[in-house]
Amino acid sequence: MNRKTINLKGTLRSLDVPLIMGILNATPDSFYAGSRQQDEAAVVRRIETILSEGGTLIDVGGYSSRPDADDVSEADEWARLEPVLRRLMRDYPDVPVSVDTFRSAIARRAVEEYGAAMINDISGGSLDEQMYATVATLSVPYVLMHMRGTPRTMQQFTDYDDVVEAVMMYFASELRTLRRLGVADILLDPGFGFAKTLEQNYTLMRALSEFADRFEEPLLVGISRKSMIYRLLGGTPDDSLNGTTVLNTYALMHGASVLRVHDVRSAVEAVCITRQLIPSE
Repeated sequence: MNRKTINLKGTLRSLDVPLIMGILNATPDSFYAGSRQQDEAAVVRRIETILSEGGTLIDVGGYSSRPDADDVSEADEWARLEPVLRRLMRDYPDVPVSVDTFRSAIARRAVEEYGAAMINDISGGSLDEQMYATVATLSVPYVLMHMRGTPRTMQQFTDYDDVVEAVMMYFASELRTLRRLGVADILLDPGFGFAKTLEQNYTLMRALSEFADRFEEPLLVGISRKSMIYRLLGGTPDDSLNGTTVLNTYALMHGASVLRVHDVRSAVEAVCITRQLIPSE
């Protein structure tokens, strides 16, 4: 059964009520145009929207992880992230900030210089061999996500005998490594949309409760406006809010402790309603 707390900036936060992580992309090319914030005024508006709608964490990214995304240098990624992190530390010091990066040097600077509370690594340490050790020394929660390849190449690596078992075995192996290094707070993200076909994404979603039963670590689910929704329904990211809410609701009812979303209010409402449907323990 999932752990019920996580340490965010020295505060033990309960996961009895699932947390909502609002997405703030400091990128010009994220797959959903509504999440791209590149000037200071837009960044502030996005922060205020996330908080006013009930978001608990803000996930800041400077490297687009959409399929076929162009590579971005470490210097450019940091140049995108730093102004956002500076504003958050200055004006919103009590808000836990997650940094979406696979680079250990950026993770270290974000935590040490700007007080980031969590590292969200799409690569699960596979793109930077120093990431695990770095997170261990920083003593911040770490989101371990399953992905094969890189954002540019990942859709070439969808050949699984059993996608659920493959992801479970991956988590079991990587958790042993992280625990040996002393990483205390770990969240598991199955990596919906990353090196998965549309069918494999839904196979993983149907198995979400199996992950919740097998691992103690909290589950983070990030399916907001992704192609597993709009390709199935024949739409675009822009018209995928309803499908996102349906899947978020399913995820909440099958073990998700954190939802990573573009549309915070809809996710908060999903949490509120599902809590009325799931018996309290």
